Amino acid sequence: MNRTTVKISRAFIQKPKQSNTLFQYLNLPSESFTTISCNANSHSPKYKFLLSDHLKNRRLDEAREVLNKIPYPGVHLYTMMIDGYALNHRLDDAIQLFEKMPVRDTVSWNSMIKGCLNGGDLITAKKLFDEMPGRNVVSWTTMVNGYLQFGKIEVAERLFFEMPVKDVAAWNSMIYGYLKSGRVDEAVNLFRKMPSRNVISWTSMIDGLDYNGRNDEALIFYKKMVGFGVKLSSNTVSCVLRACANVMALHLGVQTHCQVVKLGFSFDEFICTSLLTFYANCKQMENACKVFNEKLHGNVVIWTALLTGYGLNHKHESALMVFGDMIRMAVLPNQSSFTSALNSCSGLEALDKGKEIHAVSVKLGLGSDVFVGNSLIVMYTVCGSINDAVAAFSNIGEKNVVSWNSIIVGSAKHGQGKLVLTLFSRMIRDEVDPDEISFTGLLSACSHSGMLQKARCFFEYISRYKSTAIKLQHYVCMVDVLSRCGKLEEAEELIKNMKVKPNSIVWLALLSACRMHSNLGVAERAAKSILDLEPNCSAAYVLLSNIYASAGKWSDVSRMRVRMKQAGIVKQLGCSWVTLRGVRHEFVCADRSHPLSEKIYQKLDWLGGKLKEFGYVPDESFALHDVEDEQKKEMLLYHSERLAVAFGLVTTAEGSTITVMKNLRACGDCHSAIKLIAKIVGREIIVRDSTRFHHFRNGMCSCGDYW
Repeated sequence: MNRTTVKISRAFIQKPKQSNTLFQYLNLPSESFTTISCNANSHSPKYKFLLSDHLKNRRLDEAREVLNKIPYPGVHLYTMMIDGYALNHRLDDAIQLFEKMPVRDTVSWNSMIKGCLNGGDLITAKKLFDEMPGRNVVSWTTMVNGYLQFGKIEVAERLFFEMPVKDVAAWNSMIYGYLKSGRVDEAVNLFRKMPSRNVISWTSMIDGLDYNGRNDEALIFYKKMVGFGVKLSSNTVSCVLRACANVMALHLGVQTHCQVVKLGFSFDEFICTSLLTFYANCKQMENACKVFNEKLHGNVVIWTALLTGYGLNHKHESALMVFGDMIRMAVLPNQSSFTSALNSCSGLEALDKGKEIHAVSVKLGLGSDVFVGNSLIVMYTVCGSINDAVAAFSNIGEKNVVSWNSIIVGSAKHGQGKLVLTLFSRMIRDEVDPDEISFTGLLSACSHSGMLQKARCFFEYISRYKSTAIKLQHYVCMVDVLSRCGKLEEAEELIKNMKVKPNSIVWLALLSACRMHSNLGVAERAAKSILDLEPNCSAAYVLLSNIYASAGKWSDVSRMRVRMKQAGIVKQLGCSWVTLRGVRHEFVCADRSHPLSEKIYQKLDWLGGKLKEFGYVPDESFALHDVEDEQKKEMLLYHSERLAVAFGLVTTAEGSTITVMKNLRACGDCHSAIKLIAKIVGREIIVRDSTRFHHFRNGMCSCGDYW
């Protein structure tokens, strides 16, 4: 029927009972009921506009009212309403409306099937597909995508090969499904069988190969794509840059950047982000900055890419400057921004800056966010503030396994064995399944707290019930527990019977404890095993040399030092530092290079007198040189950790906590001295060495002298 106006008898049309509000809104007279266009009811632009406007703004009930007031809605308007319901997760309403449709076309069937799939109802989608008359290639492809979406790769595969006609979109869908499920070789074979390919086909292969760790193959596909003259899309370029970043293919990435400029994609936000990540991964932060500075950006993702890039390259000060600039430019940080900024605070051990960023996250409503919270736990743990880490953990709204692992591992490093056991019990009660990191933290806590029997129970549980989870690090922890508790022969036997091949780290755990228990025989065997695996391991030489020195075997000490010199092995220099107002102050043994050296040594001399009053006698066995006793005492007095503590005392407020970091294991004599210093000055002193944190208060240490 054409669009000519036709007179319709009033006998066949009754005025509706509802008001004329809609017609008044559309400036139509009520008489329009009797003189209308035959197609006006379903295809009037005003009806369509009003319905579309309500749906666009998610006013679904208002949209339905408009649809209900149209006497004869067409299939197109019904389908619009069904799509609106499906997109807004009102699947039941969509199905009810679909069932009321007097006439359905292929588009409406496909829309309803897709709506069910997007709404998570695979059963109804399959039922509709089976009932659908006149299925077209879109119907089949939609259903294939649905099965892939639900992880039913075999069913999708069977349906794909049953398709009477396949277009390029269908082939692309199946290839994407193979790649997403890790069946890369099948995706490659299917790609080769395609009768025709488009840019999406090539991009899917590049992205999928990169996603599955076959980055070099992804770049080979990219070169083939260019060779075939396929025009690149912005999505293709982003995928290629990501693959270049993952394998640090600088030359090819720079060539791709040139293509970006030629194709006019320079200001595309996704590509800009990919370029920043690429240059950052390739250690080219100057080029990353050039890309960033080409345009004034208001996109938080681009800012975060630059921020993360600096952190990745250990330029943490620059990363925090970028974060500050974001705030000043009114670019609101997101979860990833806070995570990267807090990671940089961890890298700098900048507790004060970390607290500032924590405050910003709370103001922006992200204080209880799980990703931000996890980063806060790590930052506070690394910076020595375990109580703040526990508080950050408690504030997380919905904790995941990373949250539990972060606080368990962090508490273990601080020697909080009982807290770790409590946390692990809560984790189990909350039905969070522990993974290999959880058990590593648990065994580490047992090691640092001397809980041998607990460690035996947990290790046996992992070995018996979690056979797939037992890893090398679990053996390291168990060897460490046994060794610290004096069970050196048992620890050695465990290493020999390991289910995985032992590495030097396992043997080093045993060797480290040999000095504590004065077992030279086990020490020599452990050192030999380490040097067989890693001939230039400086730690093995140094530890064995120290054990010889403690036993007074100075000729063996000299022999070890000669061997180190001949092999070109240099002992790592002991260094301690304090971070104060964002500046790191470093000290080595007997260091006098610091501007405050005079005050530092005055404080140490004063402390020396006080220590004598408290009955402190230096343990000369920790002065590992064959020199006179007086020289040994002086060497101990000016160890790097004591210099750092003295610096903290002269530069910080009375009563405040001093946090010292050391790159090596803390000296046993310094450990005894700092316990007394904490009591003398009435402060908490935190020392982190290469293995754990020590919290000194009132003449006691959190390790209970078990370290």
